[in-house]
Amino acid sequence: MEFDEGATDPEPTHEQMTLIAGLTERDVSEIDTYILSCVSTRWSKVAKVVADTMFQIPGRIEGIPDVYYSQRVWRFVEQGILEHQGFLGRMHYSEVRRQIKET
Repeated sequence: MEFDEGATDPEPTHEQMTLIAGLTERDVSEIDTYILSCVSTRWSKVAKVVADTMFQIPGRIEGIPDVYYSQRVWRFVEQGILEHQGFLGRMHYSEVRRQIKET
């Protein structure tokens, strides 16, 4: 199987977007907390961070797709909280870690 740089993870379906829109601020905050708890200063595949997050959240809302969690990871990259390598559009082809502060 060849890697197509133009291809990205699938977008959420209409039904999934409806579930995502129903997330409360508390739900999103909890998801973010679990994402950050799954990331260290060592490189980890985004797909692993997403899977670990989805597995750990108690009472997780069923139907929220893995790509939503991946998009939350991207947000941390955009905010400079996490750094990445690889292609963030495909969670299996990218890795993240916490920013390493130089002293």
